[in-house]
Amino acid sequence: MATPLIEAKLKLLPASPGCYLMKDVNGTVIYVGKSKTLKNRVRSYFKSKQVGRRAELVRDIRNFDIITVATDKEAFLLEITLIKKYQPYYNVQLKQGTGYPYIEITHEANPQTKLTSIVHKDGGYYFGPYPNVYAAQATLHFIQKVFPLRRCSGFQHRPCLYYHMGQCLGACFKQVPAATYQAQIAKIKRFLNGDIAAVKADLKQQMAQAASELQFEHAAEIRDQLRYIEETVEKQKIISHDHTQRDVFNFYVDKSWISIQIFFLRQAKLLRRETRMFPLTDTTDPVDEFQSLLVQFYGQRNRVLPKEILVPVGVDTETLSDLLKVPVRTPQRGQKKALLAMAGENAQLKLADKFRLLELGNRKTKGAQAEIFTALGLPYGSRIESFDHSHIQGTDPVSALVVFEDGQPAKTQYRKFILKGEVEHQNMADELRNTREVVRRRYSRLLKEHQKMPDLILMDGGQIQMEAAEDVLRNELNLAIPVAGMVKDNHHRTNHLLKGDPFREQPFKLIPMDPKSEGFYLMTRIQDEVHRFAITFHRRTHAKNALSSKLDTIKGIGPKSRNKLLKKFGSLKRISDASVAELQAAGLTIVQAQTVKVSLLGA
Repeated sequence: MATPLIEAKLKLLPASPGCYLMKDVNGTVIYVGKSKTLKNRVRSYFKSKQVGRRAELVRDIRNFDIITVATDKEAFLLEITLIKKYQPYYNVQLKQGTGYPYIEITHEANPQTKLTSIVHKDGGYYFGPYPNVYAAQATLHFIQKVFPLRRCSGFQHRPCLYYHMGQCLGACFKQVPAATYQAQIAKIKRFLNGDIAAVKADLKQQMAQAASELQFEHAAEIRDQLRYIEETVEKQKIISHDHTQRDVFNFYVDKSWISIQIFFLRQAKLLRRETRMFPLTDTTDPVDEFQSLLVQFYGQRNRVLPKEILVPVGVDTETLSDLLKVPVRTPQRGQKKALLAMAGENAQLKLADKFRLLELGNRKTKGAQAEIFTALGLPYGSRIESFDHSHIQGTDPVSALVVFEDGQPAKTQYRKFILKGEVEHQNMADELRNTREVVRRRYSRLLKEHQKMPDLILMDGGQIQMEAAEDVLRNELNLAIPVAGMVKDNHHRTNHLLKGDPFREQPFKLIPMDPKSEGFYLMTRIQDEVHRFAITFHRRTHAKNALSSKLDTIKGIGPKSRNKLLKKFGSLKRISDASVAELQAAGLTIVQAQTVKVSLLGA
């Protein structure tokens, strides 16, 4: 089942080609895939029943990311780069080699052309990879016919069959000059780099002639040959033959936010990408912010400058080039412009993701708080305060206050209260006294300091606690702050709100909350948080008071000395473990330090 985060991101998927990166709970990429239509493919993981290894993959997915490209073929090529980079656990076929063939011109005395799936650093020339294996094979056969090198296994004293067919230069029986090979290799490289106009024109002429002679099968073969050549040697944006180290920057602005996408191209491949997003002020020029980030980006420590930086229209390339000492350009056409456009599209998608997640977060926070106010019949308020008490059989009673603003905890505004009352066994009367004391202290202080009052007070308890709080608010402080109770069932699980009229004109009423609603989750979170905060504070207070009591029994240790020890060591064990010298360093005299050591021996 998809998480809320994934559900939100699924709605933003574009119907365009690209690659998707599945991530686990730690953010590690565990699978990389490609698709002609990202929207359909990625959704299929979560909207269809999965079995086997794919079911295991889906169970591990906690997030995903996408990179859009222009064509399906670019998705193939980008997938190869990403898998080789991340080595995802669930990708098997493409981890070692690419899984797709290259056309190689070997580095030998008598070179040959062949298909390979692994690129070696052996001085050979590699072109590809090619996602259509059949088209790559057909193109290789065409090269071997039109631009022959060596087809045989080597010198064998006699011409081979390929030599008689015109597909071998004759290394099988004679010494072929190196210049002959180099001239042929130059033609093959031009062809594979995209210079196919002359070849295409010749093939089209042959196809037309075959058709005019009613040799339709031969004409169809030439037509397929043309298609395969176009498919294998067309220029690519993701993996091209331009090996310039290049960074590509583009940005997108919407709703006073700017999203900046950075592509890093190394060795003609998209090595990685980064995204920067931040809000803009009303007076901020997006282009100025973009230029400022770009300069700061390369000002970071250990940041290596590329050979070229591409930026969109409107950016001051001349100034940036002077500042960075690297050519900064805005391409007007061709492959570089397409790369820039792709970066812009991905910047837009990232910002759409951001807005969707913000919307989802608002539903879980501000929307959840609105549900609580609506259930109580109150207009929306941004601030909720909640109290809880804690004690051990009446000793060391404390109270804690937590504050939630628009559904999120405001922890800097939490408050702790050491209550004055202490009896042997705390009963309901003492609970009410504690409630009255903490409500009185909290809101009389806010009145005195002219601080903002809460829009709602939630009491961790039932009608009696609410009555005590309301009595202090209405009759002593003259405040009309709404008060509600968070009521537990027989299994000690919160399941209802308790509502009463602020001026007691209506009886108290239980209001059930939908257990699947965001409002219910927020209510239980508030109750858990105030309980946690109260318990934690009480434990610390109780431990401190127990330590103080023990120190009070030691002759010669007065309040000042006790406070020095408490401040320095914090616990009885740490005081017991301290040396006489350490006790002296805390501010005790040598006699006091020795007395403490003897008194706490074995404590």
